[in-house]
Amino acid sequence: MGRPATFGIIGGGGFRAQYFLRIAQALPEKFQVTGMVVRDAAKGQVMERQWQVAAYRTLEQLLTGPQPDFMVVSVSASACAEYLIQLADHGIPALAETPPAPDLDGLIRLHNQLTRRGARVQVAEQYPFHPMNQARMAIIREGLLGNVTQATVSISHFYHGAALLRKMLGIGFEDVRVRAMRFESDWVAGPTRSGPPPEEQIVTSQRDLAWLDFGGKLGIYDFTADQHRSWIRSNHLSVRGERGEIFDDRLTVLKDFRTPLHLNFKRINKGELENQEGYFLEGVMAGERWVYNNPFAPARLYDDEIAIACCLQQMAVYAAGGPSFYSLSDASQDHYLGMLMQQAIQSGETVVSSRQVWSGDE
Repeated sequence: MGRPATFGIIGGGGFRAQYFLRIAQALPEKFQVTGMVVRDAAKGQVMERQWQVAAYRTLEQLLTGPQPDFMVVSVSASACAEYLIQLADHGIPALAETPPAPDLDGLIRLHNQLTRRGARVQVAEQYPFHPMNQARMAIIREGLLGNVTQATVSISHFYHGAALLRKMLGIGFEDVRVRAMRFESDWVAGPTRSGPPPEEQIVTSQRDLAWLDFGGKLGIYDFTADQHRSWIRSNHLSVRGERGEIFDDRLTVLKDFRTPLHLNFKRINKGELENQEGYFLEGVMAGERWVYNNPFAPARLYDDEIAIACCLQQMAVYAAGGPSFYSLSDASQDHYLGMLMQQAIQSGETVVSSRQVWSGDE
C-alpha cells in the first residue's frame, strides 16, 4: 500500500488494545489509528490524552468520520460477536481478538451469522508470527525435517497452544483423539498481567498436559498457568520429522544418512556492545544463513508486538482484497481443540472431536 493502513479500535480501554496503539505509534509510516470506541467517558478522555487518538462512545459515532480500512475488535469474547455483526452490516472488514466467542455455541452462531453471509473477518492469533516461530516454520517449509509427525508446545494456553500445534504439524481440520491430565504443585508466585507480586507467596500451580492424536501425527500440549510470565519456568517448543528435529533454539538435520548437522537459531540484535544502529531485532539465523528477517526493523518492538504488527500488516492486505491469513474458521477450530483439552482434563477420559460447521470453509 502506498499509504499507511488505517484502522479503528473497538474497546480502546483494554490492555490488549494498547498493543495496537503502541505499534501504530512506533510505525506511523505503516499504520494510522482513526479512533477508538471506549464506552466509559472518563477512561476515553485518559486514552485520548495518552495516545492523541480520538475516543468515541459508540461505533456509529466513530464511523461519522473517515471510514477506516478495517476495525480491530478488542473486547471480551462474550461481547465480540455483536460488534462483528455490526461491522459486517456496515461492510467493514474486522480483525477480532482471540477467542472470537466464549464457547462452542457462540462459535457456531458466528459461523452462521458471519461466515455464511460472506463477512470479512480475520482473527489476531499472534503466536505463529513470533520471530522464532517464523524461523522454525521457514525450516519446516523448506522440508529440512522431512515429513513432520510430532510437535510439543509449552508456550501459552489452550487455543494459542492449539494454533501452534496445528501450524507446526501442518494440520487443518482433521479429527483428533485427546487424552489429558492435570498435575498440581507449589511454586513461588511470579508476575501476572497486573505486574510483579508485592511479596513472596507460595501458590498452587496447575500443569495441564494433553496428547492430541491426529492419526499419524501427534501434538503434545504442556502448559502451566502463568508459565509464560514466570521468572522460574521456561517455555519450550519442539518439532520432529523423519529427517531431523527442532528443539527450542537447536536444529538437527541430516546432510545425508551418515552426516548429522547440528545448528543453532541465533537472534541477531542491533544496538549491542559498540553497535550504534539503534536497539532492535534484525532477524534470526540458522548456521550461516538468515531464516527470518524482521520486516519492522528498526522499530523498537518486542516479539509479541512484532507478531501483532504482522497481524495488522496482513489484515491491511486482506482488507484490500488479499488472502486470508488466520480466518474465523481457523480461530474456531483452535478454540474448539482447546475446549476438548479442557474436557479431557476434567473428565479423565479420551475425548474424540467431531466435524464442525466451519470445517468445510477452508
